[in-house]
Amino acid sequence: MGQGSHSAPVWSKPDMTVLAGGRTAPPDMPTDMFGTLWPLIRDLAAGAGAPAEYVAVSIIAVAASLVGAKRSVQPFREAPQWREPCILWIAPVGDPSSNKSPAIDAATVPLKGMEKELAEQFKAGLIGWQTTAERAKAEKAAWLADVKMATKEGVATPTMPDAAVEPDEPQRPRLVVQDGTPEAVMEILSGNPNGILHLRDELAGWLLSFERYSPGGREFWLEANGGRHFTVDRKSLKAPLFIKFNGVTVLGGIQPEKLSECLLKSADDGLVARFLWAWPDPIRYQRPTGVADAALLEHVYRQLLRIQPGRDEEGQAVAIVLMLNDAAGAIFEEWIRDNDSAIREAAGLYKGFLGKLRGMVLRLSLVVELIGWAATDGREPTCIRAETLTAVLSFIDDYAKPSAVRVFGDAALPLSERNAAALAHHILKTKTQRINLREVRRESGIATLKIAADVEAATEALVEAGWLRGIGERAGDTAGKPRKDYLVNPMVHDGVANGVA
Repeated sequence: MGQGSHSAPVWSKPDMTVLAGGRTAPPDMPTDMFGTLWPLIRDLAAGAGAPAEYVAVSIIAVAASLVGAKRSVQPFREAPQWREPCILWIAPVGDPSSNKSPAIDAATVPLKGMEKELAEQFKAGLIGWQTTAERAKAEKAAWLADVKMATKEGVATPTMPDAAVEPDEPQRPRLVVQDGTPEAVMEILSGNPNGILHLRDELAGWLLSFERYSPGGREFWLEANGGRHFTVDRKSLKAPLFIKFNGVTVLGGIQPEKLSECLLKSADDGLVARFLWAWPDPIRYQRPTGVADAALLEHVYRQLLRIQPGRDEEGQAVAIVLMLNDAAGAIFEEWIRDNDSAIREAAGLYKGFLGKLRGMVLRLSLVVELIGWAATDGREPTCIRAETLTAVLSFIDDYAKPSAVRVFGDAALPLSERNAAALAHHILKTKTQRINLREVRRESGIATLKIAADVEAATEALVEAGWLRGIGERAGDTAGKPRKDYLVNPMVHDGVANGVA
């Protein structure tokens, strides 16, 4: 009997679903929307050691920014007031080790060379502006001398010649802006009428900074999703700043642990509902088997950049409108009804997301139609085909919607569940057989497990899941509180080895 009391404890089968922390499983991304570019996307992702989903959505964002103000989309001929601009906000989600940044880099690196070329062309053209500006100064000086003489002689004041009007200083063409304040972005947009790509390595800093620099920052970004005219009146400005196309496409990664703070603690004004989310599981690294054809991606981007806008009666640049063809219009009408039914049953952030999908579908269809053209060098499209819309709707229904559920659901998960999942992953990674709560706080490196109460809550969750069992030993033979040590169920390691997790 005495010896039996020292026998090994009997463990029940652990609940391995705790590793998910209550998260839903990631959906599979349909590839039809990307057409002939999918092999390139796959190769770029392999080179970045990242899931293909990250590269795919990043390319969509870049393409939207390059089209910008030059094209818009209208669903129905009978509704000319409903037009959507070519603007998308896209957020890859993943842990720091998921290689979001290399994937985004793979999709955006051609922009650096393209922007450099534009800068060189601008530099050459700047000489002409400087020449005209200096001539204007001289003409104005001569005119002022004439005014002074006319005043002295008591004759009529001469009219200032047109040549004396100094031209506005041109702005350097920009394709990308990083970490720009609203004021800086407004100024850039005033000189870049096609809009711009706002690229963020970490989106959380942007989402939490809206009121840091000046009031109204959040309102500006909401306006920048709409692509409308925008006028800035500030005391610091000599004259109002006119922005013809207030259009900013946004691309930036975000970590799952930042979702709750960024999504749930901000105003429910529809800003986060405007994002397309991509959150695949991390992949096991494999050495690439070939080199991605980066020249093809650059070719697509250059084709989109070379697209020309239309012109109005006064010769001003305007967007050329692409409409859904009749077949696509019928499909879209039916989809709207189905989506409206889903909206009535939804709640919270997901309800807002569904409410923005009408416009998002149209914008995405415009981008996909133009990408397909740019990749094949055919005739530039004049409408959105039914095949394109069908592929986009498959992407929206089978990927974008489940991804939004995954993101919004994770943001609302209790902290204890997320911490329990983090601790469970730590146990598996370190292959430990025993943990101590103080050591977890001090040595685990888990950012959200630095407070004793949080560690205890996560531990209790793992006890309930059959992962841990407390042992009330004291340090040495001295009296005092027992050490908070826990044995790890050996089957959690066996489960991983056998593919249970």
